[in-house]
Amino acid sequence: MMMALNQSAAAARGRNPLPGFGLSLGLGMAWLGVVVLLPLAALAVRATGMGAHAWLRAINDARVQAALKLSFSTAFCAAVVASLVGVLITWVIVRYRFPGRRLLDALVDLPFALPTAVAGIALTAIYAPTGWVGKLLAACNFKIAYATPGIVLALVFIGLPFAVRTLQPVLEALGREPEEAAASLGANRVTTFRRVIIPELLPAWLTGFSLAFARGLGEYGSVIFIAGNLPYKTEIAPLLITIRLEEYDYNGAVAIAALLLVASFLSLLVINLLPLLFQRGGGHD
Repeated sequence: MMMALNQSAAAARGRNPLPGFGLSLGLGMAWLGVVVLLPLAALAVRATGMGAHAWLRAINDARVQAALKLSFSTAFCAAVVASLVGVLITWVIVRYRFPGRRLLDALVDLPFALPTAVAGIALTAIYAPTGWVGKLLAACNFKIAYATPGIVLALVFIGLPFAVRTLQPVLEALGREPEEAAASLGANRVTTFRRVIIPELLPAWLTGFSLAFARGLGEYGSVIFIAGNLPYKTEIAPLLITIRLEEYDYNGAVAIAALLLVASFLSLLVINLLPLLFQRGGGHD
């Protein structure tokens, strides 16, 4: 009898590894639906209900196209820069021990904790024509604040933590053994980095790039202070959404927001598909 009870208890534990799993899952999904899925569904329903004529009229506006082009191009450039710089910073944090290493590691997460408006004001104060760095660049006829380079700089600032934090655990898990094995076989450092390190870091690097791109595409607070917000020149799409709402052009605001939502969703979809693609690629070797 005791053995049968133990077997029944073991079977019950196998079916429910966590106590209250069903209730916890239900509450979690309900909260996720109310906070995330419901607003996104409302936006999707409103966007699909606009009609083709209203949709095309909102998107074909020259000001909207200029803002979308600026947002997509600067988010892409910033994601590339953040990903490349992220590799260097991650390598230094993981592979070297030096005074201030923990401080550098903590500073990487600063854009996560810092309000984006504060970051935008700080960057503007530094890179404006009257700022510490902007004054020197102005003497060389190079402008960062109130121009496209300032937008890219702000997006790099908020996108860099994504690049570093996705690469760091992969590089830590990789260790030095593959490099030592490659060196013992006669490979130089360039060959080792190209043939051993890069293939291992590539999935995480692409993930960090996608996250930085998606984050930069919808960034608002850190950009509006340093961009200058000139229509057709330095006006980003998230700002134009706010302007359209203030003008009571709800269809125009919904159209722009829906496009940004689709682009961000596709970026996140790519992130989730990357492991499957690399697993398939590894299976053919």
